[in-house]
Amino acid sequence: MKTSLNIFSFSFLMLALSCSHEIHTGLSSGSSTTAGYQDDSLAEPYATKSVQNFSKVVGWKANEAPTAPKGFEVSKFAEGLSHPRWIYVADNGDIFVAESNTILKGIKKIGAKLSKKISTQHVGESANRIILFRDRNKDGIPESNNVFAEGLNQPFGMLIIGNHFYVGNTDGILEYDYRTGETTLKGEGKKIISLPAGEYNRHWARNIITNDAKDKIYIGVGSGTNIAEKGLANEIRRADILEINTDGSGEKIYASGLRNPVGMAWAPGTNTLWAAVNERDELGDELVPDYLTSVKPGAFYGWPFFYYGNHPDPRMKDNPVPDSLKNVTVPDIPLGSHTASLGLVFYEKNAFPQKYHGGAFVTQHGSWNRTVLSGYKVIFVPFKDGKQFGKPEDFLTGFISNLPKSEVHGRPVGIAVLSNGSMLISDDVSNTIWKVTPVK
Repeated sequence: MKTSLNIFSFSFLMLALSCSHEIHTGLSSGSSTTAGYQDDSLAEPYATKSVQNFSKVVGWKANEAPTAPKGFEVSKFAEGLSHPRWIYVADNGDIFVAESNTILKGIKKIGAKLSKKISTQHVGESANRIILFRDRNKDGIPESNNVFAEGLNQPFGMLIIGNHFYVGNTDGILEYDYRTGETTLKGEGKKIISLPAGEYNRHWARNIITNDAKDKIYIGVGSGTNIAEKGLANEIRRADILEINTDGSGEKIYASGLRNPVGMAWAPGTNTLWAAVNERDELGDELVPDYLTSVKPGAFYGWPFFYYGNHPDPRMKDNPVPDSLKNVTVPDIPLGSHTASLGLVFYEKNAFPQKYHGGAFVTQHGSWNRTVLSGYKVIFVPFKDGKQFGKPEDFLTGFISNLPKSEVHGRPVGIAVLSNGSMLISDDVSNTIWKVTPVK
């Protein structure tokens, strides 16, 4: 495996430097209310015009909430936050929420206002902190919250290993000394590895997870651009899942060609890593499907040269593909085009009905590059023995308030399961965390 990974790194680097000096199963994203699974061929590139259709966030009224299936209730866990992006639940039940956002300045901020992107994502400023919620009696209602860490740089993934707390900043992984139950992080942290950020940093989120042995950290690093339009030299160590030792040494490319691998989790009872991947834009309404996939060590998933298997991206026609990158791994489960599938968790508790045990929940942050909105919901994919065991289906909907007007209440992104089996979903544009609990 190490040889193939090194070949990829070398080939991609050589190509980048030179530039600078079949599966036909798809998820229809045509419906905003159902998972819309259908078996058909992928659309042709530019079968429809690429559009900008930024949703308008109208928020939630006091009596409004997302809609869950019968047998569940949805309530507010927390509100009044500042762009709550990601959620991490510690073994002792402490709940950590990263408040972070896309940062725009100058001409980029003006452009976002003109395109109405700001009304969709509230981009421009980032709180750059982590909030700790504490639920002492494990009833799913926090008795206290406080600022756990601040002065960070677009924090996202969080992780506890032994006596260390790790934070995935956009430009690197920080390691802090930490003891279970502490209410604040002390000091500035030690940067154990630097990550590419800089001017072209379209996908700034850096999620981190560990393995069962807790001797490795896996880092999702999205591409700096949509389709390497600023040059392949700017995409080194991007669109990858990286593997490092817990001290930051021993970096390897675990898998590559994943445009924006945000959600990562191990399928229950297996050693197989799965990822929710946010695919490319501007090829039309029905391309390219986001996906949920098992991640094979050393595999190449196509970005930027190919999409969903061996389908060539026409925008890359003038860039020769290295021989080492012509063997493209096909993703497992398409989740709809432009849905912005980001969060991922496998359900390993017993509170939900049996059908959900061991299955995958994926948050879909929602589209901007589609004539009719897609995503804006949480979907469920049944699993059995660590493998897909049914078609994707809707789980938490109601985020779209007026489809013809492209108005939305909120956008789901972070997802986690509490010790009592209830589920938390962060809604970053309404500054809310929702709790989903089975009705007894």
